[in-house]
Amino acid sequence: MIGGLAALTLLSSLSLIQTAEVLQQIPLTVVVVGDNLNLTCPLIKEHAGLIYWYKLKFGYMVQTVAAGTFDKIALKGQFDNPRFKVSKIGDLYSLRIRNISKEDEATYFCQAGSAYVMNFTTGTVLAVNDPKKQMHVYVKQSPETASVQPGDPMTLQCSLLYKNKETRVQCPGEHSVHWFRAGLEGSGSGVIYTNSSRGNEPKKRSCVYSLSKTIQDSSDSGTYYCAVVTCGQILFGEGTKVETSMF
Repeated sequence: MIGGLAALTLLSSLSLIQTAEVLQQIPLTVVVVGDNLNLTCPLIKEHAGLIYWYKLKFGYMVQTVAAGTFDKIALKGQFDNPRFKVSKIGDLYSLRIRNISKEDEATYFCQAGSAYVMNFTTGTVLAVNDPKKQMHVYVKQSPETASVQPGDPMTLQCSLLYKNKETRVQCPGEHSVHWFRAGLEGSGSGVIYTNSSRGNEPKKRSCVYSLSKTIQDSSDSGTYYCAVVTCGQILFGEGTKVETSMF
């Protein structure tokens, strides 16, 4: 799912396409099966003429959801159905998804520009929960807080544990782990790391994952969360509050 962020490299390799000079984090949106969602793309007057919406699902090629000009944009292929709608509202272009299903779980990008220069303007990581699937596991994150000097490494841990200690089950076969940071005011937030490998420890009936990161400066401060996507659900840890210290 959210691991599709890495495929942005694939898109950037296309000729005449420009991406932001500063690496930008992509926000995470969590919805429930059956919900409706509006994704928006701002109209940048310097961008003349063309607009595209893309869907990027981890492990699959990029799909074009909608394409056209600033005056007329149309849904493409399988997305040309009543569940999807594209429209212009003021200075925003809207992609509406109705009656969301697990199949809609992906990263969505908006791209705008001219025939010579295209820019990605917005991106959204969409995670979809299915409340009908009861979970017997929960996420435990540690430590609760961390004080790190700039230049020093830190390691955060995320464990997928079973609520019933007598349940003799190993890690779920299909799952992925994502780390994201809720930054301090003005510092931004978004997905920072995705891992689809397994940390299987059957004797403890748990799956353990770690995130190691070197803290560069105060811009790395904030609350770091892990999220485990498994069995139709996305389970969040309690968060680790990371602060920088000079001593």
